[in-house]
Amino acid sequence: MFNKFEIIAAQQLNGGTLTRADALIILRSNDDELMELVAAGSRLRRAHFGNMVKVNYLVNLKSGLCPEDCHYCSQRLGSAAQILKYSWLKPEEAVEQATVGIRAGASRVCLVASGKGPSNHDVARVADMVDRLKEEHPQVEVCACLGILKEGQAEKLQAAGVDAYNHNLNTSESRYADICTTHEYEDRVRTVGHAKDAGLSPCSGLIVGMGESDDELIDAVFALRDLGSESIPVNFLMPFDGTPLEGTWLLTPGACLRILALVRFACPSTELRMAGGREMHLRSLQPLALQVANSLFLGDYLTSEGQEAQADLAMIADAGFQVLGATPSAEHHSGVILRQRGAGTRVAPNA
Repeated sequence: MFNKFEIIAAQQLNGGTLTRADALIILRSNDDELMELVAAGSRLRRAHFGNMVKVNYLVNLKSGLCPEDCHYCSQRLGSAAQILKYSWLKPEEAVEQATVGIRAGASRVCLVASGKGPSNHDVARVADMVDRLKEEHPQVEVCACLGILKEGQAEKLQAAGVDAYNHNLNTSESRYADICTTHEYEDRVRTVGHAKDAGLSPCSGLIVGMGESDDELIDAVFALRDLGSESIPVNFLMPFDGTPLEGTWLLTPGACLRILALVRFACPSTELRMAGGREMHLRSLQPLALQVANSLFLGDYLTSEGQEAQADLAMIADAGFQVLGATPSAEHHSGVILRQRGAGTRVAPNA
């Protein structure tokens, strides 16, 4: 039986480059084609990553009070979102927080600080944190996310032991001014270039569900491909109350899977992370998304709570995958919970 997605996947496995026409076929596929699309994307995912899932853990070093006006962000200038606001964590606090994620199975820790970009003092502060973290956990990868970098700062981070630098493009160049006015798209491209030139692994991704068109989404994904991003986090808009995009609910679980599949087909050998908002948008299809994505954030995000870490790890195992770098553990079964509600009781049923 003719399967267009398998044909596109075979082209990518043979070294082909995804075309715009094929990208539109992926994004505009029907719900009754969804399993075929995921299966074809899974071929690419397994060819490059087997059954491994890379677990990442976020540490929010400095929360809120950002001078930038990114419309999607709860930490933006003028945000009324009731988030935690605090200045820099002490180095020992940062290491303590990171250690929690590492013990849960994270092989990469992402150190994030709000703001347009770091001062040289901030870079030195993060360098100290990284030095302490790697002294305790020499095997862990460290990704820094500190905003727009100035000349020479990427080199200082690399010399301090930082392995990767995250700076998302977030959306297409043509749409960028619609979501931010305090810096430009090119500032983000330049920062990713600085990181790459300094020997840091470039990590750059997207936020989807902000009203972008299919063509704008394809433009953004192709830009990441051309930029050589080695890790692509796909964030699904969390429409915080108190931000310009509050109440924006444009995604379905199926649409999220199509977007992840688009990135996988466009960048077959790139780490693809289902990131912020996966719980509220993919919902019960999160395990299915692991057939396409090979990476996720464990537990909480910067200013919102995520799925419980143990639930994340159980989801990975139940879907037949293994956490990268972790020793497989014996399967754990919860006990049977006897019914004490509904028929035959005075307690309301579970319905």
